Amino acid sequence: MIAQFEQAVAESKELAERPSNETLLLLYSLYKQSTEGDCNDAPPSNPFDFVAKAKQNAWLELKGTAKENAMQQYIDLVNKLKG
Repeated sequence: MIAQFEQAVAESKELAERPSNETLLLLYSLYKQSTEGDCNDAPPSNPFDFVAKAKQNAWLELKGTAKENAMQQYIDLVNKLKG
């Protein structure tokens, strides 16, 4: 599965069209959960860094998701986006 995941990561950078911001957040959070596990990062120090806050919140929503499960969801999402 790791090889499939790495392939999906490479393919995610070559999609025909840019996914929506919501989909990009999902890709980011699934990637982080797959590679690092649950989010233990401190909240962004700048309260106006809305992008960093959104990314952290998306990752926090996956707390408790197994790395393998997150990898499979990432692979499935990239395959869906490829059409």
